[in-house]
Amino acid sequence: MDRPVYIALEGSEGCGKSTQSRRLADALGATLTRETGGTAVGQRLRAILHDTDVTDLDDRAEALIVAADRAQHIAQVVRPSLESGTPVVSDRSVYSTLAYQGYGRGLDVDELRTLNEWAIGDTTPDLVILLRVPDDVARRRMERRELDRFERAGDDFHARVDAGFAEMSAADPERWAIVDASAPLDEVATTIRSIVQDRLGV
Repeated sequence: MDRPVYIALEGSEGCGKSTQSRRLADALGATLTRETGGTAVGQRLRAILHDTDVTDLDDRAEALIVAADRAQHIAQVVRPSLESGTPVVSDRSVYSTLAYQGYGRGLDVDELRTLNEWAIGDTTPDLVILLRVPDDVARRRMERRELDRFERAGDDFHARVDAGFAEMSAADPERWAIVDASAPLDEVATTIRSIVQDRLGV
C-alpha cells in the first residue's frame, strides 16, 4: 500500500491479542494502541467498563461508553498517526463492539454499526487479524489473572461473542484473516507477519 496501514487484532478473552499486537507493532515500527483505554480519556472510560463493582450498567450505556472511547481514540491516536505516515496496530477495534455489545449483549448490530460509523468516520482497519483459541486453552490462560467485568460475563456470553467474530470474518474475508493462536508465540507472530506482508505488502 502507498499509505500507512491500520491493523486491528481481534478475538475473545485469552487469545493473546495484547502480546501479538505488541510484537507486530515492533516489527512494523507502528504505533501500538488499544481499545478501550488508548487515550487518557479512554482510560477513565475503560475503568468503568471493566470494573467488577459496576453491576448495573445498562447495555446501551455500555455501548455508548465504548463508542465514546473509540471516537476519542480515532481522533487522538489513530488518525494523527496515519496522517503523520506511521502505521497503527490496535488491540481491538470497532469490530469488538459488534461482537461484544451486539452478538454478546444482544443489541441490534446494525444500530451499533451506524453509531460507530458516526464515531470513527472513514477510519476503519485495513486488515483484521482474528486470533482463535480452543475454549480450554482460553480458560487456562484466564485462570492466571484476575478477571474483569467482561471476562466474568459467562460461557454463554463468550460463545455468542465467538460466534459474532466468526460471522463477521466469514462475511468479509478480504479484510479478515484467522490465525490459530494456540500455537507457540513465535509461530503465531510469524504467521501474522506473513499475512500482513501478503495482504498489505508491508
